[in-house]
Amino acid sequence: MSAIRTAILAALSLSAFSAFGAVTPEQVEAATAKVDASVIAWRRDIHQHPELSNRETRTSALVAAHLKKLGLDVRTGIAKTGVTAVLRGGKPGPTIALRADMDALPVIEQTDVPFKSTVTSEFMGKKVGVMHACGHDAHTAILMGVAQSLTSLRADLPGTILFIFQPAEEGPPEGEEGGAPAMIKEGLFDKVKPEAVFGLHVAAAIPSGVIGYRSGPFMAGADTFQIDVTGRQSHGSRPWSGVDPIVAASQIVVGLQTIVSRQIDITELPAVVTVGQFDSGVRQNIIPDTARMRGTIRTFDPKVRADIIDRMRRTAENIASSSGATAKLTVSDHSYPVVNNDPKLVERTLPSLRRIAGADKVVVTPLQTGAEDFSFFGQHAPSFFFYVGVTPTNTDVVNAPSNHSPLFYIDEPAIAVAQRALTAVAVDYLQSK
Repeated sequence: MSAIRTAILAALSLSAFSAFGAVTPEQVEAATAKVDASVIAWRRDIHQHPELSNRETRTSALVAAHLKKLGLDVRTGIAKTGVTAVLRGGKPGPTIALRADMDALPVIEQTDVPFKSTVTSEFMGKKVGVMHACGHDAHTAILMGVAQSLTSLRADLPGTILFIFQPAEEGPPEGEEGGAPAMIKEGLFDKVKPEAVFGLHVAAAIPSGVIGYRSGPFMAGADTFQIDVTGRQSHGSRPWSGVDPIVAASQIVVGLQTIVSRQIDITELPAVVTVGQFDSGVRQNIIPDTARMRGTIRTFDPKVRADIIDRMRRTAENIASSSGATAKLTVSDHSYPVVNNDPKLVERTLPSLRRIAGADKVVVTPLQTGAEDFSFFGQHAPSFFFYVGVTPTNTDVVNAPSNHSPLFYIDEPAIAVAQRALTAVAVDYLQSK
C-alpha cells in the first residue's frame, strides 16, 4: 500500500508542476545539462590539485569564486577552509542544506588518467603523495554544478538552500579541530537553519549510475582508541629481569578480537574492533618499557558502543596485570556518530531518485562499516545520505579498487547522475512543501 501511495503522490506532484508554474523535471534536466561539461572540468582540475584536510585553500578559493559569481550570499573561512552559500528562491518555502566535502587523502596515485595527481605534501611529519582517492573532488564539483543549476531556476523555486562545502571529512590533523563538528561549532546553522540536510558519496562498490541507500542506520559510528602498555625495560637476553610490554600488548590484541566474536550480540547490528597500529622498541636486543597500539571501533548503536569500550578497558587492564604490566585505554573525543537516515525523509525522497536513475537502479545497500562526519549534520535536522556508484559497468565491483585505494577510479558518466539526483532532490523537496 505504501508503494502505491508513493507512486500516486509522485504522479500528482509531477502533474502539479505545470499547473502552478513550478519548476518542471524538464527544466531541471535542461539546467543540469548546461553545466555537465563544467562539472567534469572542475572535477578534473580539483583532482589534479588535491589538498589534505584543513589545507583545502586552493579548492575553497575555487568554490567561493564560483558561488560569488552566481550572486549567492557566500561565507568563507568557516572551520579554517570551509565555504557556505545561501540561495533564496523567488517564492516562500522551507529551508534545506546540501553538503559536499573537499579534502583529499595521503595516498600516492597509481591511476593513469591524464589529470593524475603528482602532488606531495606533509602528513604526520612524513612526506606523502596526495590523491582524491575517495571522490571528494567529484562531490565538490557536483555541488558546484547543483548550485549553478538551482540558481538558474531561482525565480520559480520556493524556499532557501544552504550549500555546505566542508573541509576535513577525513579527519583534521592531530591537535586541530575540523570537519562538520567544527563548522557547526562556528555557527553553520545559526542564521540559516535547515529542516532537512542531504548529501551523497560516490562509491566504488556499486556499478556506475546506480544509487544505493538505506533507511535508518546506514554508516557506522567511529571511535579512535589508543592503548598504552607499560612494563619494565631489560636486556633482551634476560627477559625475566623485566616485564615485556610487547608480549602483554600482543596478548591484548588477541583478547580484543574476542569481544566482537564472543561477547557482543551481533545478530542485528554488526560491530568492529581493529588494531591498525602497533609501536614499541628501538633495538632488537632491548625489551622496552612501553608499547602502544591504536585502532578503530565501529558500531551502530550507542549502548553497544559503550559496552564494547567497557569490555576493551577490562580486557586490556586484566591481561596486562596478569604479566605484571599496566594498560591504559584512551578513546578519542573526536568520535563520529552513526549516519542515520531519517525514514520519513527517505520515503519522501525516493521518488526523486527513481525518476533520475530509474527504479531498477535505486537499491537498498547493506549496513556500511565505514564512517562519515555527515552524521553530525543529522544531529541538527533530519538527514538523508546516499551512494552513487562509480565503477564502470564492465568491471566487477567486488574486485574494483575501493575508495581510499591508490587505483580508485570514477566513471565520469556517473557524475551526471549524481548531479541530477541532488538537484532533483532539492527541487522536489522544496516544491512538495
